[in-house]
Amino acid sequence: MNTKPHFVSVFLIFSLLFSSYSTSVSAQEVEDERDFDYLDNSGKGPMHWGDLKKEWAACKHGDLQSPIDMSSYRVMIINKYGDLKRRYKPCDALVKNRGHDISIKWPDCDAGSIEINGTEYSLQQAHWHSPSEHTGRRYAIELHMVHQSKDPNLKNNIAVVGQLYRFGAPDAFLSKLMSNITSMADNLLEREVGVIDPNTIKMGGKKYYRYMGSLTVPPCSEGVIWTMNKKIRTVSRDQVRALRIAVHDYAEANARPVQPLNRRQIKLYSPN
Repeated sequence: MNTKPHFVSVFLIFSLLFSSYSTSVSAQEVEDERDFDYLDNSGKGPMHWGDLKKEWAACKHGDLQSPIDMSSYRVMIINKYGDLKRRYKPCDALVKNRGHDISIKWPDCDAGSIEINGTEYSLQQAHWHSPSEHTGRRYAIELHMVHQSKDPNLKNNIAVVGQLYRFGAPDAFLSKLMSNITSMADNLLEREVGVIDPNTIKMGGKKYYRYMGSLTVPPCSEGVIWTMNKKIRTVSRDQVRALRIAVHDYAEANARPVQPLNRRQIKLYSPN
């Protein structure tokens, strides 16, 4: 009996599945950020990201790009979403200098997830931008917690939760990481920091914005479900300064400019 056609069919099926999974994973942010920057006159700044690599074309031609102005008149107030469901777990973490920001990752264990519309999105990493990217007004920094669904066939398989901070009292979560962050200055490296509980990242109240957008760094992949907490938390000037000094990329900021809303609707969940 000739089994070759059957073998080829099985091989093709696995190839397609692997290809689908790879496409999903590649939608994540780049981990080495030296191929782009935030300088206006460098040729690698935000206005040029879409020209630097073919796979970054969405940065230039996408219609659902982030960040956006959250003060838009198109905000619709609703009360049906319910509280944001966070189910995080303590897990071994790494702090990494990616070139333009400091990130914390949970690569080798399950750090928990959030649930959106019945779909679970697992926590991958968190990082900071200064000043904030989503506006209405500029704040000191903005935290992004990046999550991804394990379903490779899910169209919108990335979900980001954002938190804005104004200058004030130090942020307790950043305080725990300060010694590791300051010791990484000028070095593209990562460091094990032991068990970090994502639940200690304090979020705002129960009100939040929801809209469909993109990653705010290359490859600027679209179809990202954004949840931005409405309540503003505080961070100290020393903490913000430490985040910028650590990467030392000769830019005063690592915030992408606001992108066109393009008739997108922003929903504000505001419980009664």
